[in-house]
Amino acid sequence: MSWLDRLDPALHHLAGARTDLSVQHLGAVRASLDQRRRDAARTLDTSGVAITGARIMLGRRTLALRIYRGGPSPAPAVVYCHSGGFVLGNLDVDQIQCVELARQGRCTVIAMDYRLAPEHPFPAALDDAMAVLRWVAARADDLDIDATRIAVAGSSAGGALAAVLAQCSAAASAPPIVFQLLHQPALDDRPTGSKAEFGDTPGFDAPAAAAMWRHYLAGQEGAAAAVPARAATLDGLAPALITCSELDPLRDEALDYARRLLAAGVSTELHVFPGACHGFDSLLPHGEMSRHLHTMQGSALTRGLS
Repeated sequence: MSWLDRLDPALHHLAGARTDLSVQHLGAVRASLDQRRRDAARTLDTSGVAITGARIMLGRRTLALRIYRGGPSPAPAVVYCHSGGFVLGNLDVDQIQCVELARQGRCTVIAMDYRLAPEHPFPAALDDAMAVLRWVAARADDLDIDATRIAVAGSSAGGALAAVLAQCSAAASAPPIVFQLLHQPALDDRPTGSKAEFGDTPGFDAPAAAAMWRHYLAGQEGAAAAVPARAATLDGLAPALITCSELDPLRDEALDYARRLLAAGVSTELHVFPGACHGFDSLLPHGEMSRHLHTMQGSALTRGLS
């Protein structure tokens, strides 16, 4: 049975959609995505969530943040890393996801506009994410958050950044976190069965996955500090929720990572969305599967941050 026969009917109109991450098309893809998500952010229902901006100084540059407050103070906090294959996206790209996490998790979400590859390859994005996690932990009183209840979260490439932050926290090279929420995460730069199977799936396919890692790693293939699945051990990591899609080249690395976490004694919840492709929650943000995802993530955060 082909992936098209397995694709949820609600996503059939997107069957021909592709993500071209080749260098020659990257500028146009970025501009198109930025405009679509900017327009969507303007019309999003944000009731129950207060949204403010912030900036932190990192040497001679500033890093833009967006803060979503959805719970009573001092609230638990989530440091959020957006999707985009390490090469796309900004503070608008996952606006609906951040609003729903804050609203349903009754927490404060801090999202960042981290630097993008290929202009800024590894470790630029990770350095930015680490700086935000450390800033949040150090400024907990000013931010009116509970420093003992900080989680990390991310989608796709942002899931890779969040996973590495969790690993660093377990190794005591980053502030303590109590939970990690990884949605359709990019966790492994090596071949998998799902990458071999899904070479032309909508939203994201195997060629896009390969291009993503080429841009981000810039010749540093096999760097354990960049690729979560290459970590020698997952002992001592924070509990996790991992969600992924059936028809996604990144599916098998999410399954493998969840199994490794469980084998390491890490409390882990795993959910595979049947008939879904990568990015379904952005492609169909108000669909039934997306609503199910947001409810699941909110419940997991409530438990993980309690």
